[in-house]
Amino acid sequence: MARPDDIDAIVEVLTSAFFRDPLWGPVFDDDTRALDAAVMWRVFATSALRYPWTFVTQGREAVAIWIPPGETELTAEEDEGFTGVLERAAGVDSAQSIMRIYEQLDAAHPAEPYFYLSLLGVHDDYRGLGLGMALLEDTLTHIDALGSPAYLESSNPANNARYEAVGFRERAQLEMESGHLVTTMWREARTLEPERALRRGRRVGDPPRLRDR
Repeated sequence: MARPDDIDAIVEVLTSAFFRDPLWGPVFDDDTRALDAAVMWRVFATSALRYPWTFVTQGREAVAIWIPPGETELTAEEDEGFTGVLERAAGVDSAQSIMRIYEQLDAAHPAEPYFYLSLLGVHDDYRGLGLGMALLEDTLTHIDALGSPAYLESSNPANNARYEAVGFRERAQLEMESGHLVTTMWREARTLEPERALRRGRRVGDPPRLRDR
């Protein structure tokens, strides 16, 4: 489970992971993309720490941020000030584009309770080693133990098959203002048998043991 002193590393991971993302990359100015995007990712990563559902790998090469059922990514106060934060960091035009993206994504969320994969990222220096999917699988084990479904948005079609491999299925495709397609994906609730959990070295309901510190 991530802690407040992990925030800088988490922001670095997310900034690197989404730098060339086909949805999020183009909304920032090329010359200052990393700095501007880092401001946005810091808001979400910091806010998510109020839940015990942010996880990092042993060396903080990858991060998974889950939002529990019925909860929000940002507090009401953070949400109210979010547009202003974006405008100061990236300018009015980029801020408006980002807010329209989030409005469209939010409108597509399912009505029933679910765990929401807000962000999953691997630092570009460690891409291709399977760290992100291993982290996702480990956290899904805990969600399975709670008997909850899960939901995500895939902004990069290259990742869809990877999500399908761990049980997600396409729910809908959203055409964004830019013409880019975002795939929303749903994973039905599963029950993790106690024997399987014990074989993996934990009791049902225990949080994933992702690293020792």
